[in-house]
Amino acid sequence: MIRDEVLSTVKNEKIEVVRLWFTDVLGMLKGFSLRVEDLPRALDEGIGFDGSSVEGFVRIEESDLLAFPDTDTFALLPAEFGGVRTAVMICDILYPDSTHFESDPRFVLRNMLKQAKSKGFEHYYVGPELEYFYFQSDSQPVPLDAGGYFDILPMDKSAQARKETFIALRNFGIDLEVSHHEVAKSQHELDFRYNDALLMADTIQIAKVIVKEIARKYGLYASFMPKPIFGENGSGFHVHQSLFTNSQNAFYLQRAHLDKNDTYNLSDVAKYYIAGLLKHSEEITAITNQWVNSYKRLVPGYEAPAYISWGRKNRSALVRVPAFKPQHSNSCRAEYRAPDPACNQYLAFAVMLAAGLEGIQQKYPLSKPIELDIYTMHRDEREKQGITSLPDSLYSAVQKMENSKLVRKTLGDALFDKYIANKKAEWERYRVQVTDYELREYLPHL
Repeated sequence: MIRDEVLSTVKNEKIEVVRLWFTDVLGMLKGFSLRVEDLPRALDEGIGFDGSSVEGFVRIEESDLLAFPDTDTFALLPAEFGGVRTAVMICDILYPDSTHFESDPRFVLRNMLKQAKSKGFEHYYVGPELEYFYFQSDSQPVPLDAGGYFDILPMDKSAQARKETFIALRNFGIDLEVSHHEVAKSQHELDFRYNDALLMADTIQIAKVIVKEIARKYGLYASFMPKPIFGENGSGFHVHQSLFTNSQNAFYLQRAHLDKNDTYNLSDVAKYYIAGLLKHSEEITAITNQWVNSYKRLVPGYEAPAYISWGRKNRSALVRVPAFKPQHSNSCRAEYRAPDPACNQYLAFAVMLAAGLEGIQQKYPLSKPIELDIYTMHRDEREKQGITSLPDSLYSAVQKMENSKLVRKTLGDALFDKYIANKKAEWERYRVQVTDYELREYLPHL
């Protein structure tokens, strides 16, 4: 949508408030509301704000930044949100001289997409599975149901909230394929139809807001925390991804040239890409799983990948190649299963793409697929098969990232250093805590 179309729609739809949203370094949605009469100025000049107040942006002596609305993201929020007719746009962040702010996560992803295009890949498509929980409040993660995977009954408030969310997102123009109850009690999932990565990153930000707002309408709290309940599966953000060239799926091996020994229909591009994801997975985990709590999910036995391997049927693997019908070649893809829904999806998409492109550039050899349950393997067997592990804590993940040339190049020096500093500070805050576990385990005996 162009500038004049936005202004015309705002007038015709009798919009009263326009919200401008942007994303900070940690993936948190920020923003402010505009009067309609200020919208033309925002579209032409951007709206200034104090960047030093936003996590990881700038120091106080260089605080002035501009939020510049991307008219392609213009959308109308559901009528019940706030009680007034409201439109929203996602913003790029610029310096006052109109140059791009290098620590804007949206800018980082844009840069990686440009690199992919320079290598002949017009589209980096992603189709995420967004998992989350409904609770009664934000203070106690008590499940609302005893449901499991694909369960339909009981039709409680959480099922009604998910159904209304599905409809609201579809009405919003967001292309969802399915929604359903997930494995854990009170856990739900929304599956997004694949789209260009930048549009999808914007979509996920908006979808999270709608999920939480509709939950609040039902007196519930929707949480994207990776592992809120001990002993239950955590929430994942599995990202199905592929590269397209000239409207053709570059991951698909045309049947006319199919290697008889290849039952996966994977082209060399796909194999190199998957090899890149595997090789650089430890380095990018502090991005795809950025919180202390993320590593309570990445443990064996809860359908979250703890080991670095790939396969087709194997949901204990880090990368899975889902089966698809041969006539649907566009469905050939790789599913990266490590990320959780609390990641900054702009940065997560960027580093996954960077890892895959590096694999293509360097022609990394792809290891043999593992179709056995890795969780039940003895350690000796894993070592024999060459299966290594993802980092098991935020601290170890940050150490891996800190030495990564690939992640530094992807994020840029400024954002890379800010991110590392923030994660080290988070780990230090966590490290010095005395937890309930320690009090229960040690206080009565020591």
